[in-house]
Amino acid sequence: VQLQASGGGLVQAEGSLRLSCAASGRTVSAYGMGWFRQAPGKEREFVGSISWSGSNLYYADSVEGRFTISRDNANAKITVYLEMNSLKPEDTAVYYCAAGPSSRNMRSVGGISYWGKGTQVTVSS
Repeated sequence: VQLQASGGGLVQAEGSLRLSCAASGRTVSAYGMGWFRQAPGKEREFVGSISWSGSNLYYADSVEGRFTISRDNANAKITVYLEMNSLKPEDTAVYYCAAGPSSRNMRSVGGISYWGKGTQVTVSS
């Protein structure tokens, strides 16, 4: 499984940004997908995850109601999106796409099987 995140950038507070993650691999459609983020000097933290079918969603309390995860399983290359609204300066971090066997168990890094390279999100005040 290979994951490639994109869509990061610089945005003002209260603005919006959408990240994308292109996932490829023979079994990728069966995996839960999710997003983590890591700010300078901090540990990598869970942002949200989505089940293989898209029917189950999980979010960190800090982003609940502002961020939305979705996935497109229509093609051989799966795409997962992270729609981020009402962004705050504390959302500034490198965002990582991740895949794991169970979206429910992706809240910790132990539940992750594959990581993508990160994409930088910077929110200015």
